[in-house]
Amino acid sequence: MDYKKLQNGSDIRGVALEGIEGQHVNLTEQVCKDIGRGFAVWIKNKTGKDKIRVAVGRDSRLSGEALCGWICSAMVEAGLDVTDFKMASTPAMFMSTVTEGYAFDGSVMITASHLPFNRNGFKFFTANGGLEKEDIKAILTYAENGDTTGLEKGSLTDGEFMDTYSKILADKIRKATGEDMPLKGFKIVVDAGNGAGGFYVDKVLKPLGADTTGSRYLEPDGSFPNHIPNPENKEAMESITEAVKEQNADLGIIFDTDVDRAGAVLSDASELNRNRIIAMLSAILLREHPGTTIVTDSITSTGLAKFIEEKGGIHHRFKRGYRNVINESIKLNNAGQDSQLAIETSGHGAFKENYFLDDGAYIVTKLLIELARGKKEGYTLESIIATLEEPAESVEFRMNILLDEFKEYGQKVILDLNAYAEGKEGWSLAPNNYEGVRVNLDKDHGNGWFLLRLSLHDPLLPLNIESNDNGGAKKIAGELATFIANYDKLDAKSLLDYSK
Repeated sequence: MDYKKLQNGSDIRGVALEGIEGQHVNLTEQVCKDIGRGFAVWIKNKTGKDKIRVAVGRDSRLSGEALCGWICSAMVEAGLDVTDFKMASTPAMFMSTVTEGYAFDGSVMITASHLPFNRNGFKFFTANGGLEKEDIKAILTYAENGDTTGLEKGSLTDGEFMDTYSKILADKIRKATGEDMPLKGFKIVVDAGNGAGGFYVDKVLKPLGADTTGSRYLEPDGSFPNHIPNPENKEAMESITEAVKEQNADLGIIFDTDVDRAGAVLSDASELNRNRIIAMLSAILLREHPGTTIVTDSITSTGLAKFIEEKGGIHHRFKRGYRNVINESIKLNNAGQDSQLAIETSGHGAFKENYFLDDGAYIVTKLLIELARGKKEGYTLESIIATLEEPAESVEFRMNILLDEFKEYGQKVILDLNAYAEGKEGWSLAPNNYEGVRVNLDKDHGNGWFLLRLSLHDPLLPLNIESNDNGGAKKIAGELATFIANYDKLDAKSLLDYSK
């Protein structure tokens, strides 16, 4: 097989179990062992060291234990000293490379984030952060070519890190609040969706005094019998919202499978995700770091940009993809422009103060500090984003490109639309746009905006539309439909039907 087809941006992902029609296993024992050996070659070349220590962890997926055994055995054979942390979170695996007393040369997380039960994959870290696309390409090239390290056989031992990682989070809350049990008197419920996030209840919330009665699906179960662990999933958000209402909770928390993303539900049962969680975290950071720049992905709302500016910050809207926003924020800092937060609407959020690591548990930790602070000073989390202007309507269409060589066609549609928008009455191209075509429309043409972009990996053009008026999204869709209908290799039926 072509190993490069397993690359998904800065991750490796594939099918690890049969069970979904048309999806056949490509993360076989041999492939996983080759990837392990490829990583061993890569990290030896990167570090130049003869003795290399690597940590491995996995989320709750059914295939995780087998994949862990295969990749660990290959890395040991290639000369690495491997420590198996078993069930862990993705952010914790990075932290094992920078935490005193551990400081592994590298780490591997076995996960496919929120993808279905049959999928799995690998994420890799060094103390410099997650590996980039070029690094993954090199690992897969080594794997495919059969390169070896020439090292003597390494070792495999069991280890534990989640207790240490959890204590880091709990101690951060204690330090920020000046209290040993700052969450005493708060009712906080967690929905882990049977992923790896259940640890947060017993290892962080309870030691800080929180009442977690009514928390859901904390036990790891890779069949995900209740709902997909994903803060963007409607069913998942309905589940944590229901828990908040049932328990009359002060806060509800939801994690994705490997805990690099998070969402929340406030005490009034309003969802804290997408633009709302970005606004909340931006407000907190702008109080701590006045004037800082918040880097977001391309589909954030006009209301969010206004909110950040009113709080004294700079909103830098960039490309989709969590590595894209993180790297852009790092780039701005290196150029002398302070940027404390890089965050996607998907819930991937990385803080400058936390190694620019996208860590859902760290996001929640920041919210809990604010919850405790608000109780002391007489404000609520809800009040922090009370001035956020939210659209009346928001819709997304994902239009498939019906060609094998889809990128050139998709880029042509975008270029044509860019030219079309320049001369269209009531339309104005958004300034400083880094991805696709973003157009603002005046009150007579839908009173909102749209963004058409080419997907990072898939043969489709996602289209996001927001309007400040009821019925405005349909009006914008109607204006776009006339243009889109000219492209016969674009499956735009959902947009055309909506616009009628």
